[in-house]
Amino acid sequence: MSGAPAPLIFLIAGEHSGDALGAKVIAGLKQVTGGNVRIAGIGGPEMAAEGLQSLFPMRELAIMGLLEVIPHIPRVLRRIEQTVKAIEEMRPDAVLTIDAPGFCFRVARKLQGRGIPLVHLVAPTVWAWKPKRAEKIAKFLDHLLVILPFEPPYFTKHGLATTYVGHPVVENPAGDGGAFRARHGIPAEAPLLAVLPGSRRGEIDRLLPPFGETVRELAGRHPGLRIAVPAVDSLRAQIAGAVQDWPVPVTLCDGATEKADLFAAADLALSAAGTAVLELVLAGVPTVAAYKVNPVSYRIALRLVRLKRYTLPNILLDREIVPELIQDNCTADRLSAALEALLTDPAARARQIEAGGQLKELLGGNGPAPSRRIAEKLLAIAGEYAKSRS
Repeated sequence: MSGAPAPLIFLIAGEHSGDALGAKVIAGLKQVTGGNVRIAGIGGPEMAAEGLQSLFPMRELAIMGLLEVIPHIPRVLRRIEQTVKAIEEMRPDAVLTIDAPGFCFRVARKLQGRGIPLVHLVAPTVWAWKPKRAEKIAKFLDHLLVILPFEPPYFTKHGLATTYVGHPVVENPAGDGGAFRARHGIPAEAPLLAVLPGSRRGEIDRLLPPFGETVRELAGRHPGLRIAVPAVDSLRAQIAGAVQDWPVPVTLCDGATEKADLFAAADLALSAAGTAVLELVLAGVPTVAAYKVNPVSYRIALRLVRLKRYTLPNILLDREIVPELIQDNCTADRLSAALEALLTDPAARARQIEAGGQLKELLGGNGPAPSRRIAEKLLAIAGEYAKSRS
């Protein structure tokens, strides 16, 4: 109908990976509507680059661990109430929450029955732990958008409308490795290790010390070694302080273009287990994954998690593509040995690179862009609810 206001979509992202997904969704919404869409919500720098003015800084929500979150509970509860109030006042055509279930699902529960479609992107990993969550979220969500092909049955059996949209990381652009090296003064022949210690302060605190010791061991065997670390603005000072004593030159970089160029330039990567591992493998960067949390949190998780493998490339292909060094195995000697193998063994490198091609096809890389699928589904849901209210 001509003269009708542009649809208003309220998006919520609670951490860096969600911010990256949210930015792709906003771009998809603009593409599908020809720019005739209004955006509000909570996000980080990548969503801001697409025009979002965040209700409050997203970094307040990026808290890891079962115990680490406790001191932040009062602030998070205030932010939940602030978010619910803002949504009630704006009356958006749809709310899209992205991952971060601890925050997003609390907001959704409070909005249940208010006549606003509640859509969530990135399913909770009920196939790994707490399977009863599927039935619980079916009671307050209107639609679930999943990014892994095997996930829909876990939720549709509880009556929750669920759509597989593909994984938006398959849309990540190819970078210019030569430009990255030239921009940062890294010689073409220098081995370049990308280090990704996570997007939360707790992850960085726990992972950069063993990562630093790993770099020391590798530097002794590879004198020309160079390091590059993606560091969003909110974490740059923390990362810079942690790497200042590393024995090789370290380049800090920020932004989606810089990260894509780094991935194209890097010979290998050491990454916190998470979405970044999948991004690296899809970009053809041989990678070692690592993770550490509070020891008590880890012991609790061991009782709950039903996984043989921890990173998505390994889970999706049901074999170890990426070496995983978790908790007590996250030590400098084991990390450096795994990286050394990838740096010096062409067959090991080739296996990961070949797996990246398999994963891209599996995750929807050969069809319509996942961000477009998400945008189209979200707008369709908003339209259906608008008709039901009229």
